[in-house]
Amino acid sequence: PGSVSAAFQEYLQHLGLQDFPCGLGSWNKSRCNARRSSRAQPAGLEEALPPGEETPEVLLELLRDQHSPWALPPNCSPQAQCLREVVVLAPELLRGSRVFQLVKSLRILDKGVEEVDEGLLQFQQLEELILSANHISRVTSAHLPRTLKVLELCYNDVGDLQDLCAQPPPELQHLGLGYNQLRGPSQEKHFTVDFWPNLVSLDLSFNILTDLLGLVSQLSTLQNLRILLLQGNPLSLIPTYRGFLVDSLPKLSILDDIYIWPEERQQFQGLAGQPELIRSEARLVVSIGEMKGLPNLEDFQQLEVGSEGPVIAYSYCVTYQF
Repeated sequence: PGSVSAAFQEYLQHLGLQDFPCGLGSWNKSRCNARRSSRAQPAGLEEALPPGEETPEVLLELLRDQHSPWALPPNCSPQAQCLREVVVLAPELLRGSRVFQLVKSLRILDKGVEEVDEGLLQFQQLEELILSANHISRVTSAHLPRTLKVLELCYNDVGDLQDLCAQPPPELQHLGLGYNQLRGPSQEKHFTVDFWPNLVSLDLSFNILTDLLGLVSQLSTLQNLRILLLQGNPLSLIPTYRGFLVDSLPKLSILDDIYIWPEERQQFQGLAGQPELIRSEARLVVSIGEMKGLPNLEDFQQLEVGSEGPVIAYSYCVTYQF
């Protein structure tokens, strides 16, 4: 599927919501509950189930029993099981687009999704959207539900945030953009409180961000930011990288998955006021500990001084790939 909506439809088919023991089939007593409850029943009498019908309790047991042929695999999400149970109790939710109202968390991983389409707006209760390991290069904010609190886009091809920041979800608390193609310094301007007033966690790891000073000046406006990941970017190679961030963002609690203790904050106190220490270069020292597969010079017979024997010279080329 090329879009999120198409991937979700495929997901629904995989869950078998229209098939036994879910859905609106003749096997489900729930489909007639409303009609039957409207008819007065004599006291002490219970209506017998027509042949082939099962009570919701029996159908739920078929879904929950791990040995049942209709049970989901153990690695399925809790939401998948919840959806199946809900449509057993209220199968009328499968009519039209009412099923979208049940979804608060949507995870579509490694499904070849390329487009975040406007079909997502049908998920009016959606709070968590996980689209990791797909082929998404741009995200249009107009296609995102305003209820979103978590947006995870790691391992995609996102290289520009202009469309995402046009009108981003106002309640977003986590934004995951690790392992994408964000290049500095053109993208740093998108990480301010003007776009993300409630952001608590930001993952920018393993992109191509280079402007540490520019990025910090933007991040410092995010008053709720507590968790930040920047490892894997070129700017993380700057010698004073961690100390400068720790001192510049006093409300930060975790940097690159490492907790910031008070002792560390005290150690780097005052570093934020010395931007001249931030050098836009990094030095990498490579030491060769051992080389295998080369001839041992001691195996060659030493030539006497003045000997006319041939002289053999060896030269080697060592290549580093980073």
